[in-house]
Amino acid sequence: MILISEQFLLGKVQQLRKEGKKIITTNGCFDILHPGHIETFRDARNMGDVLIVLVNSDINPYFKTKPGRPINTEDSRMAMLDAIQYIDFVYSFSEETPVSLLEQIQPAIHVKGGDYMKENLPEYAAVKKYGGDVVIIPTVSVYSTTQIIQKILKVYG
Repeated sequence: MILISEQFLLGKVQQLRKEGKKIITTNGCFDILHPGHIETFRDARNMGDVLIVLVNSDINPYFKTKPGRPINTEDSRMAMLDAIQYIDFVYSFSEETPVSLLEQIQPAIHVKGGDYMKENLPEYAAVKKYGGDVVIIPTVSVYSTTQIIQKILKVYG
């Protein structure tokens, strides 16, 4: 896995934009990867030319609401994501939301999987500010990190 700096990522984004590439982003913790994540990445990548996945770092405030999480370390999660063919760049962020990164990247589309209402996402206002859009990809209901953890606990608990 190649670790990239924010400066490198933003430089690549600027170069890709000059080349006329449509940049797509998504974000999440991606703690235990499952086929639902892969479908989201595939669908997101099909919306543009470049997919950037922003990953909650291990110290991200999101995990304070999830005792015992993340299960997999940031490095492990990023290595797994880096190996997925639909993803062009993986970058971790420590802030509660990726809003500041999105304001700098300015993707054409920011994708979220799940049952979110895009207007309620903090990312929505940031992306709409410069004319981008947020697209919600429906969750594949048979896949859930929480359900995987519950099954492991049931079997091995």
